[in-house]
Amino acid sequence: GGRDHGRGRTPPRAEPLIPSTMTSRWAQFVNHPAGPKTVFFWAPAMKWGLVIAGIADINRPAENISLPQSAALSATGIIWARYATQINPVNYNLMTVNFFVAATGLYQLQKKVRHEYNL
Repeated sequence: GGRDHGRGRTPPRAEPLIPSTMTSRWAQFVNHPAGPKTVFFWAPAMKWGLVIAGIADINRPAENISLPQSAALSATGIIWARYATQINPVNYNLMTVNFFVAATGLYQLQKKVRHEYNL
């Protein structure tokens, strides 16, 4: 019989359904040093949960805001956003999420300080 049943031969490659420019861009994204195959992608992705929590707390009464927590979120957001611009390659995902962590932390921090000092 002339049938191979897949032993010893690679099947012919199917025509791609996605244009080659899209395929190469997808491959560049997936294989990037800060792409989804690395912690450098997933850690910032999970950190968006802090941003969502900060946005959900926007209407929290000032007396219920934690000053140390807001200060910590603000400081870490600023520090890590800066760090993300200094590493090679620059991690824009890390920079962006930390910018928003800092922004939500600073918003809550100023709200708490205004309330505490009657400003």
